[in-house]
Amino acid sequence: MATTADFKNGLCLEFNNDLFTIVEFQHVKPGKGPAFVRTKLKSLTTGKVIDNTFTSGVKVNTARIETRPHQYLYKEEFGYVFMNTESFEQVTIPEELVEGHDFLKEGQEVEIMFHGETENPLVCSLPPFVNLEVTYTETGMKGDTASGNTLKPATVETGAQIMVPLFVNIGDLIKIDTRTRAYYERVKK
Repeated sequence: MATTADFKNGLCLEFNNDLFTIVEFQHVKPGKGPAFVRTKLKSLTTGKVIDNTFTSGVKVNTARIETRPHQYLYKEEFGYVFMNTESFEQVTIPEELVEGHDFLKEGQEVEIMFHGETENPLVCSLPPFVNLEVTYTETGMKGDTASGNTLKPATVETGAQIMVPLFVNIGDLIKIDTRTRAYYERVKK
């Protein structure tokens, strides 16, 4: 059990028969009436973000969540197979629990969140940035732009498609932000 005074970003709560993590919170003390806490909660099962207001001091149930390092091995019909880098145990995770699964490359390091009591996997998170090679993109012509931020579609080695600047060519290694699915920078090989 925890109270609203214990709220912090990343805290996992059992709320409305689901598991939620606190994305954002704000303690509010209005001039009239009791204090309250305004929160944004992200469901660990559906991924939806909801707004909720808790009366200050109310008790909530917390859930024990463990994050463990894993390495991506391969994809099979039931999902993606990962190996725990500490115990070498393998676990299969359904595709809907893997955020940014189209950026997964064999040998990729990921973090998998497990429910502490049931040992069920909740979500698989890629690192914030991954380096991937461009396998296909149209060639950009010099003087093609009317402004400096023109983008073109590109396919990377995992099959994912993103938008890249005109100067990126086939064979270039690029850094991609997995949270926004956006090109970040070109990387030297």
